[in-house]
Amino acid sequence: MTRSFAPSSEPSLKHRAHHLLVPFFAIAALVLAGCAWQGPNTDSFKAYLAQQSKSLPRSEKKAIKRFLADESLTPEQQNVVQHQLGRYSVAKYGDEAMATLEQWVAIPTYRQDGVPQHENPEFKKMAAAIQAKAEAFGLAFRNIDDRVYEITLPGATDELIGVHAHADVVPVNPANWVLDNGTKLDPFKVTKIGNKMYGRGTEDDKNGIVVTLYGMRVILEENLPLQRTFKLLVDTTEETSGGAIAYYFERNPTPEYNLAMDGGYPVVIAEKGYGVVMTEFPVRSGQGLGLEFVGLTGGLASNQIPKVATALVNSPDLENSAAMLRGAAQQFVLEHGGNFSIDVTEQNEQLLITVTGVSAHSSDPASGVNPVARLLLFIDLINQRGGAQQNHITAAAHYAAQNWGLNFYAEKLGVDFSHPFMGPLTSAITLVNLNHERLQLAVNLRVPEGKPTAQLKQEIEQKLQDWKRSTRVNFDLDITIAEPMYRNPKGAWVNALLDVASANLGLPREFAASSGATSVHNLPNGVQFGLSMPGVKYTGHNANEFKTVDQFLLDLQVVTEMLVKVGQLPELN
Repeated sequence: MTRSFAPSSEPSLKHRAHHLLVPFFAIAALVLAGCAWQGPNTDSFKAYLAQQSKSLPRSEKKAIKRFLADESLTPEQQNVVQHQLGRYSVAKYGDEAMATLEQWVAIPTYRQDGVPQHENPEFKKMAAAIQAKAEAFGLAFRNIDDRVYEITLPGATDELIGVHAHADVVPVNPANWVLDNGTKLDPFKVTKIGNKMYGRGTEDDKNGIVVTLYGMRVILEENLPLQRTFKLLVDTTEETSGGAIAYYFERNPTPEYNLAMDGGYPVVIAEKGYGVVMTEFPVRSGQGLGLEFVGLTGGLASNQIPKVATALVNSPDLENSAAMLRGAAQQFVLEHGGNFSIDVTEQNEQLLITVTGVSAHSSDPASGVNPVARLLLFIDLINQRGGAQQNHITAAAHYAAQNWGLNFYAEKLGVDFSHPFMGPLTSAITLVNLNHERLQLAVNLRVPEGKPTAQLKQEIEQKLQDWKRSTRVNFDLDITIAEPMYRNPKGAWVNALLDVASANLGLPREFAASSGATSVHNLPNGVQFGLSMPGVKYTGHNANEFKTVDQFLLDLQVVTEMLVKVGQLPELN
């Protein structure tokens, strides 16, 4: 989902969970001194507390002593025990949780053309894997018609809190999963290099399922009382239609409070609206003289900026055409920042133009270097110099260059605006899709509060229709824009969320906004609670997606503490 959070701040050293790891030199010193280093006692939470309390301040020792004696605790003492439970979950299950993430990343749960998600055999494998884990942990599992997987952590009342994550991932182009040093990665096999776990879904969003499930496990195993019931709701269409979660709520109660494990820390209360401006250009034969652009690729989905975009060119004189294109490409790259490349190679008696940029989530286009937009502008440059035949590809390139350009705030089209808390409207050319009948070009919008969506849609349509009439470029236009979400939640529950984020992540106790939408967008009291740090580039939807080991373990700690803290509040309001 999300990405791009505000306000932004650098991650604190507190987020590294280094207190759970004993440095090598410390172990070596103990060995040299004739001592045997002993790790945390994870036989049970009480055994862990008894061991850990020896090194804690007196006030925290007192809280643990009272807990071990089954005596009542003050709210401050509860905080101490709840925080230690988060650390215990990492000490006991951190390695196992990472192994589970590896197993689930290996299931390629992306959309297959022509196959509904609930009929996709990979999702059936995913459902079986989650069910096996949940039931092994003693948690109730329900599969709602292969659309949503529900895992329940029971509480003393029927009051429900929905915890939202999703099992589907965005598509991949395996050829683009290559590190700068040439190391090739398998998108559906977790590759650990240093502190990073590479693989599709490590960041978005199988990690969210895993840490929530293991947090639930710890609370259930330790028989910790909860005032209310949690339901982990695993969506299968979050990256596509969103229809699965709607299907679920047509048949099941809607939780009064909803938390997305698919966004950002500390607590995100505003999500931009998701929009797509889709243009379709009818395929037509080339007219005039010059090169003939006959193929175009770029992007796999409207919500991701790819790493690579390509064009195929026919020419009666490949050698001279290649020289011309290479010269133009060199100048184009220099004039537009020099942070991308354009390569021209011969392939099967055609020329292949390859633009390589930096992949990014479409909600944060500034964090990438968009190869699709750059390829289209380069094609338009060649066309404007009289070097290309006129067809659907040159028409789409001219449309892109004239109306969108390389700016990602829709300034060229003249519909830019910004909201003081949610930030600016952003736009990104994310997808070109060419078949024998039509060329589709998608521009992804992320829309803040500040202008009615109906008005924005009308403005975009009017400007593009005016351009169509003035240029006589033929295309069909379809515009969809969802409403943004902007809330100002109050009560004990959001204060508890802010407390957990502040204590563990070193973040200020203040709300944030996101450029992405999650499945809580239209649900009561819906907010994002992790799992991405502000100020750190989000890698979901990117080639070479990864999650760091440190952050994954810290997420497990934070989510476990959050579940027990919110679950034990006397009241949420």
